[in-house]
Amino acid sequence: MSAPAAPTDRDRRRWARYLVNERAEAHVYRELAGRRTGEEREILLALAEAEGRHEAHWLQLLGSEPARLPRADVRTRLLGWMAKRFGSIFVLALAQNAEARSPYDDEPFATPTMAADERIHHEVVRGLAARGRRRLSGTFRAAVFGANDGLVSNLALVMGIGATGVSSQFVLFSGIAGLLAGALSMGAGEFVSVRSQRELLAATEPSDYADGAIAHLDIDANELALVYRTRGMPEAEASARARRVVEAAHALGQGRADTGPISVAPHEEVVGSAWAAALSSFLFFASGAIIPVLPWIFGLSGPAAVVVALVLVGIALMSTGAAVGLLSGAPPLKRALRQLAIGFGAAAVTYLLGLLFGVSMG
Repeated sequence: MSAPAAPTDRDRRRWARYLVNERAEAHVYRELAGRRTGEEREILLALAEAEGRHEAHWLQLLGSEPARLPRADVRTRLLGWMAKRFGSIFVLALAQNAEARSPYDDEPFATPTMAADERIHHEVVRGLAARGRRRLSGTFRAAVFGANDGLVSNLALVMGIGATGVSSQFVLFSGIAGLLAGALSMGAGEFVSVRSQRELLAATEPSDYADGAIAHLDIDANELALVYRTRGMPEAEASARARRVVEAAHALGQGRADTGPISVAPHEEVVGSAWAAALSSFLFFASGAIIPVLPWIFGLSGPAAVVVALVLVGIALMSTGAAVGLLSGAPPLKRALRQLAIGFGAAAVTYLLGLLFGVSMG
């Protein structure tokens, strides 16, 4: 598509903005590619090359490099800053959102190919981000769950205790006790969970307990087929397999033959030790639970301590909510506000209960 004979100043300003944004996006992809190897590096460099073709289109319409160029969009500049310093999944998650809002669908001077490219770029970045999410999902889930649980539960505890009118030392003691009790409970629960899952999976693995009796089985009344059927093999295939194994054992004249471990269904591998899982859960919970207690640790009391605690916990809740939103490809502000509402809602309930209890005691 060619430009009109005499484009307006407004058109040229819009083209210049597209030009700098395409350059900035290409720079983001090159920065990310520099931190990766193999296939992911090649994909990111291909995306940068595609953005370079779009840049060339706007440069051609402008005729030459403008003397003055506008700054890139705030989101694109933020992506560049993060890509240079972190190169993390958060950059890809933000890039996914950015690619989903292409202006070329309604831009008369953009070619249909460019608009199609932007839609494909969104899916490519989504795929790259999904790889990172899968690698991060287990650890991230445990970190967010543990820290958020500590934030909400201990904030609710100190708000409820403080509302009864007790001394600041008692509130501090309650907060520290809540931190330790919750962290120890989380750690013990994670230890039992991982250890129990390992023991359960170990109990389901096929064994060689009956291999020594195979040579003595009756070929025609062969109960080895039942073993294969319990492990998920169809009846006809199990009977044929059992007959071959028993015949081989008879021919070799030995008591052992390959029964072949056939799992009923593949199970998820348990990664890491139970002790490591317990320690990480303890630390994640404690890192969140310590925040509501900080004002009392540093000597504040009364309304000042409550306000500071609410501010600190609010910042932490919104940060974890925004992080979840970024990684899931959802609007971070919406997730941050949802997290804040949940945490403060729980604290409000216990605070009101504490007030009622304090009045009744008084």
